[in-house]
Amino acid sequence: MLTMKVKTMFFDAPRVIRAMDRATRRALSKAGAFIRTRAKTSIRKRKSISKPGNPPHSHVGLLRSLLFFGYDPGAQSVVIGPQKARRGNVPSLLEYGGTAVRVRRHSSGKRGRKQRVTYRPRPFMGPAMEAELPNLPKQWRNSLGSSI
Repeated sequence: MLTMKVKTMFFDAPRVIRAMDRATRRALSKAGAFIRTRAKTSIRKRKSISKPGNPPHSHVGLLRSLLFFGYDPGAQSVVIGPQKARRGNVPSLLEYGGTAVRVRRHSSGKRGRKQRVTYRPRPFMGPAMEAELPNLPKQWRNSLGSSI
């Protein structure tokens, strides 16, 4: 008589679940790293202002240093984008456009007048994601491999 543990053959076996969680974490972390790198390289260092619709130019280099990614194990997802800047929502204004109030300062350091400024969109995260989308299935292919 053939005796077999049927329960070990299903996909809910703890070993299979752990392997899938590990593969998901690796694949999404790689995807996050590639998208972040693509976004960082699209922001080029220039003294001029970029044309609307193109990625912004970096004058100081701060925006490139604010780009991060992180894997959320609870949601099994990855979040990629700029960290919130100290002075308002400039990365969001660059990505989507919008209006903001800017305070001009005098050379002596005194506060000057307030000025409403309109930003036209200069997306850098959206195009980076679109450019890397065709490569994402490759991250998942054979991700379980021999880890089970």
